[in-house]
Amino acid sequence: MKVCRRSFLSLVIGGAAGTALSPLPWKLIDDSSIWTQMWPWTPVPEDGEVSHVNTVCSLCPGGCGLTVRKVNERAIKIEGMKGYPVNDGGVCLLGLSGLQLLYGSTRVKTPLKRTGARGEGKWEKISWDEAIAEVAKKLADLRAKGLSHTVGCIAGSDRGTVAHLLGRFLTAYGSPNFIRTPSMQDSYEQTMYLMQGAQASAGFDVENADFILSFGSGLIDGWGSPVRMFKANSALKNKGKLVQVEPRLSNTAAKSDKWIPINPGTESALALGLAHVIIKESLYDYDFVNNYSFGFDDWTDDQGTSRKGFKQIVLDEYSPDDVAEITGISYSTIIDLAKSFARASKPLAICGRGQGNTPGSLSEFMAVHALNALVGNINKKGGVWAVPDPDYIRWPEVEMDINAAKGMRANRIDGAGGKTYPDSRYLLNRFPEAVNSGKEYPIEALFVVGANPVYTLPDSRAVKEAFDKIPFVVSFSSYMDETAANADLILPNHIFLERYEDVPMPAGLQKPVVGLSKPVVKPQFNTRHVGDVIIQIAKAFGGGIADSFPWDNYEACLQETLGRKWDTLNEDGFWLDSNFRAPGWERAFDTPSGKFEFFPRTLAAKNENTFPQFSPVEPEGNEGRFPLILIPYDYMRLASGFIGDPPFAIKTVEDTVLKGNDILVEVNPKSGRGFREGDQAILSTPKGSVKVRVHLFDGIMPGLVAMPRGLGHTAYDEYLADKGINFNELIGTVEDPVSGLDAAWGIRAKLTRA
Repeated sequence: MKVCRRSFLSLVIGGAAGTALSPLPWKLIDDSSIWTQMWPWTPVPEDGEVSHVNTVCSLCPGGCGLTVRKVNERAIKIEGMKGYPVNDGGVCLLGLSGLQLLYGSTRVKTPLKRTGARGEGKWEKISWDEAIAEVAKKLADLRAKGLSHTVGCIAGSDRGTVAHLLGRFLTAYGSPNFIRTPSMQDSYEQTMYLMQGAQASAGFDVENADFILSFGSGLIDGWGSPVRMFKANSALKNKGKLVQVEPRLSNTAAKSDKWIPINPGTESALALGLAHVIIKESLYDYDFVNNYSFGFDDWTDDQGTSRKGFKQIVLDEYSPDDVAEITGISYSTIIDLAKSFARASKPLAICGRGQGNTPGSLSEFMAVHALNALVGNINKKGGVWAVPDPDYIRWPEVEMDINAAKGMRANRIDGAGGKTYPDSRYLLNRFPEAVNSGKEYPIEALFVVGANPVYTLPDSRAVKEAFDKIPFVVSFSSYMDETAANADLILPNHIFLERYEDVPMPAGLQKPVVGLSKPVVKPQFNTRHVGDVIIQIAKAFGGGIADSFPWDNYEACLQETLGRKWDTLNEDGFWLDSNFRAPGWERAFDTPSGKFEFFPRTLAAKNENTFPQFSPVEPEGNEGRFPLILIPYDYMRLASGFIGDPPFAIKTVEDTVLKGNDILVEVNPKSGRGFREGDQAILSTPKGSVKVRVHLFDGIMPGLVAMPRGLGHTAYDEYLADKGINFNELIGTVEDPVSGLDAAWGIRAKLTRA
């Protein structure tokens, strides 16, 4: 296949809109012959009929629409779908590389059964009938022993028909242990529930905001829907400002109007310090605060106890002087920032570090959200909207038999929804310790769908230990990732370019949208849709479990579920609720007070006084032994979720991040005295020690070391495996005292000469 400069640029850019959205270094031009012609599995289509198929990407939470160009039955190019409400023609680097995931050598091509030790890589091919029969028998034996609650499922999402099929199966079978992988969505959902009483996601109207105050959110580093954020950030340059608050000069900080370095972990103190200035200077929205909020002034709880309100606590304890000392930000900067934010026409405060793949401290999310409330930008143009999930999955309730009812009464293995953390829905960060300690009960069987927890969860050693304790692990991965490599059975799913699937509510979108992934090509290998497999396993049980799955196959389930939306989705590629309007303030809040609650009464009922008191989450480790703090950073060219970088993407990584197989960590020259650029070093934390190279970088605060996420894979292919270090090997979890979510933002560390 001849590649000229014009066709190369067309492939790389993915359409005119993608030009500004795909940050690809021009050095790729020099290497184009290598990555297009010398990889043995690169498709070389013959001349033939050209066609285009629209579909939706599910490689990250962004949920972008794609248009795939085909020659005959071979997919040859991916572009962003024009008119799609999330990305409107743009495409990110990972989406652009999707064809390498389709045709790549890391695909699991048929069901596999482990024959050697876990992780040894010894497998035998089995048929789908054998695989489904083995899963059904294993689960039936556990159920017969009254152990249905010992089965669990870790899934990448809890939205859409596939996730609901998984949850429905566990309910009919008798297990409460469906667990979603963690992200900022967990903290934002709790924030919306506690402060607004809304069972909803947080949607951000970034397109109409004129002052975005970002507490470490990587708006052009992959936060939310990457392409959408690229576009919004570009548009903001013409009408407003972006202020980035974080301890490292990320790409987002470098492209912002102002970067404010901050001592990591003190973001909630800054938010409350800004609130102090806004309140003291009477810059807040009087109408909203006086008529539609609760807990701003002092109040009395249901037991007759007098409590300080948000106003008094903030004025008493978060003066600019005190906050300057805590955060390392000057007094004058705090004053100026507060006034600029409050005086903007449509100010918007957001948080969720980096790409938002970790939950973070609930007090931080609530403090930042309180800023939006102070300026009255809740459910308004340019503000934060409470967006309910699209309500189209309306299946009949599962009729549980005696075994299922008994199993569902068991406590969740992760403690979510229990006495300690009643408002948390999923706490996967607590799963490894629960399994390793055995205090609750053992997990005897585990499904993993759309997730790679052995790689993505903190404290990799503890996670691997937990998986080793689970007798039966089934991975539905399309790829031989780290979790699949440590499973007992792999039942490979079609990849997103080969299957139908609904993709609802991209992360952070301010309007209800459902996209439809459609098969662009026929399945390349002997894979099977995970929805079909779950239906077949349920039918193998017979009785009430089978009755809960009346569909012949997944596609029939999807069509019936979507109902009238099916035709629209097939024709347009998406369904948008054009009638959705965030409710006005008089109807927006379903809290005990019926108003926005600066101090949630549900926390007060539990005698919680954590918010809005400042309670910094301390990093793990002893300061004397570990004088530095290691923090992660997210990088647009490195996929750090359940999918690893395809070869095309890893080729774009700069040599200040990865040089050969060596990872580079960023250190301020003041902290890296004695080191020269590129020197080898030993980076140690309480979790272990690794070899790294040093990149001296003035854009990181002294006392810190920064490492990129997305490297250190032990699985996949020669282009990705054994390159760098997995950040999760070096950090553990720190439990948030209110939510139980992982609130760790870093860990103490030291850097010594190798």
